[in-house]
Amino acid sequence: MTEARVALVTGASRGIGAAIAARLHADGFHVVGTATSEAGCDAITSALGSERVQALPLRVEDEGSVEALYASMKDTCGTPLVLVNNAGVTADNLLMRMTAEEWGRVIDTNVTGLFRVTKPALRGMMKARFGRIINLSSVVARMGNPGQGNYVAAKSAIEGFSRSLALEVASRNITVNVVAPGFIGTDMTNDLTDAQKTQMIERIPMGRIGEPQEIAEVVAFLASDGASYITGATVPVNGGMYLN
Repeated sequence: MTEARVALVTGASRGIGAAIAARLHADGFHVVGTATSEAGCDAITSALGSERVQALPLRVEDEGSVEALYASMKDTCGTPLVLVNNAGVTADNLLMRMTAEEWGRVIDTNVTGLFRVTKPALRGMMKARFGRIINLSSVVARMGNPGQGNYVAAKSAIEGFSRSLALEVASRNITVNVVAPGFIGTDMTNDLTDAQKTQMIERIPMGRIGEPQEIAEVVAFLASDGASYITGATVPVNGGMYLN
């Protein structure tokens, strides 16, 4: 890269998002990482602090917040040519007990939020005739998971959305792909009991929990020039837990 391309990574303050932001930064991208809080933005800056890093607030469920993000980038680093939609939420419950608020919050944040963030990025990518859009799904999109009907529905929707968008923008050298992690060691999984972790690991042929960096490596490849002929794909990174 003669000039650093801008990579926007949502939900970049911890876990998988932080690993992705660090990996793209190491590859020479100008990384814009987002977080929902000031503390989260500080964490991004502390982890990656350099002239090629910006940490900006974003709530993907808020249209005004998305508009403010893109306005800030326009005034500083310019349009992103790589977009990693990683931000998301869970609100687990059995369907018989799930509230409309729990359902709506997960769908709005994970699916409609992805739409809100992706659409403004397309104009700059179209103009540049280059773009990499990478959306984070989950192994549960294919295998299902009791108590996560809202989350599974959202992640399944992300995969379908990505295939459709890939067909729309392929002629402009813009690729759209999905990375579907399995059981990965993050703050969320660290809160599980040892018994829960053991039960989960028993379902993984490789016999271990994945690392955030292992997701970041796949994202980095899909963001690279080397992945120029891959689009509309969902890449499973789950240790054999579910085979597509």
